[in-house]
Amino acid sequence: PRAWMGAKALGVNPLPNNPAEVMVAAWEWGAYLGEEAVRKGARLITSSWARFPANVMPGKAKVGGNYVNSALAKMEAVAAGADEALLLDEEGYVAEGSGENLFFVRDGVIYALEHSVNLEGITRDSVIRIAKDLGYEVQVVRATRDQLYMADEVFMTGTAAEVTPVSMIDWRPIGKGTAGPVALRLREVYLEAATGRRPEYEAWLTYVTS
Repeated sequence: PRAWMGAKALGVNPLPNNPAEVMVAAWEWGAYLGEEAVRKGARLITSSWARFPANVMPGKAKVGGNYVNSALAKMEAVAAGADEALLLDEEGYVAEGSGENLFFVRDGVIYALEHSVNLEGITRDSVIRIAKDLGYEVQVVRATRDQLYMADEVFMTGTAAEVTPVSMIDWRPIGKGTAGPVALRLREVYLEAATGRRPEYEAWLTYVTS
C-alpha cells in the first residue's frame, strides 16, 4: 500500500486543499535478499551511514523520504560485496538493517532490538508472537554491535525479508556461520501463517479475490 498527498499544492507544506491519495500494488517478489541468503544466511556489514535520530525524522513512520538513508546504506553494503547493511544509531547502538528489524539469539533466548529510532515492524511483532507461542523466551533490549558478533544466531524480519537468517557480520561468522535453527524454525512457522496454514494466526490475513 502507498498513501501520499495529492498534486494540488506545490511547496513543502502539502496540507492546504491537497487530498490524500491511496494505491495498493501487488506482485510476486521472491526472496528479497536472494535464495542463498535464506538457505545459508545473509552477509551484513556495518554501514558508515547512521540511522537518523528521532529528532531528525520519525523513524517509526514508513515514510518514503526515510528510505534515502536506507538506500545509501544498502548501496554501500552491496558495493562492498555484502547482502545487506547494518545501521547503528547516533550513539553506536545497533538500529536495524536497511529495510529489516534485527533479532539475535544467545543461550536459547531470543532478543529483539528496541525500536527507539526504528520502524515498528508488523513482521517483527508477528515473529515475537510466534516465538513466544513456540515456547521461546523473548526479551527486548538495546544492543551493541559486539553482542551480535558473539550471538549464537542473528536474523532479520520484514515484509520483504520475511525471516532471513544472518551468517556473517563485518566478515565475522555468526555462530556456526550458517543459517541457525531458531531462525529457520521461525521462518517456517511465519510462512505457514502468512499462507493460511496456521489457524491460530488467521486473524492476521486479509484474503483478496480476483
